[in-house]
Amino acid sequence: MQDCLFCKIAAGEIGGPHVYEDEMVVAFDDISPQAPVHTLIIPKQHCANLNDEPDVALLGHILQVAHEVARIKGIDQSGYRVVQNNGPDAGQTVFHLHFHVIGGKELSLGMA
Repeated sequence: MQDCLFCKIAAGEIGGPHVYEDEMVVAFDDISPQAPVHTLIIPKQHCANLNDEPDVALLGHILQVAHEVARIKGIDQSGYRVVQNNGPDAGQTVFHLHFHVIGGKELSLGMA
């Protein structure tokens, strides 16, 4: 999509250095981190959210990349959370599928 912020980041048109990148996804640090480590993983191909029914292989790859991001950031052993907000009521503010890798401190037990 021409005006999608995350599509521009995935294309390398804007943004800083990537934490991780391969042929399918890009990972970069969130500009408003909720924890010491807060990295987003986005597919390079536009998909608004899970309602667009992304490819199952892509979703599996994203979860593998989440582990790699946690390893790169040094939180793979202490623990991390992987979050995906799907739609406005869930708090999705950028409508390009993305997953949050959050950690670097003890996280609260609640989800809401």
